[in-house]
Amino acid sequence: MMVKRILVSFLFFLGLFSSSVWASNADVKRAFESHRSDVQVEGGGEVIRVLPDDNKGSRHQKFILRLDNRLTILIAHNIDLAPRIPNLRKGDTVKFYGEYEYSNKGGVVHWTHLDPGNRHTHGWLKHNGRTYE
Repeated sequence: MMVKRILVSFLFFLGLFSSSVWASNADVKRAFESHRSDVQVEGGGEVIRVLPDDNKGSRHQKFILRLDNRLTILIAHNIDLAPRIPNLRKGDTVKFYGEYEYSNKGGVVHWTHLDPGNRHTHGWLKHNGRTYE
């Protein structure tokens, strides 16, 4: 009986967490559909492509996520200000919090790190239980 209660509680909290990611992905989709930029978003998705680092100016780790609403977004994670995600692979799940910028290809999320000047909202990426900020 106790095991059943624990399992039900676990599934309940898992459902709450999953719903919040879906709601956040809906915010990304709304920003995309209304061509909005400079929007703080939180969500998560599956890595469908790992791109080469952008080494011009500030260095960025880049990859494309597919969200549960089928929208694809580019993540541009500043690796001069935050640690890179090591061994990132297609099929991995990544959660994010950052600033969304509209593009006709789905958009870009950047500012996925702490702002050393404290002038911008801090962002992060989460992968395999570790936070990168």
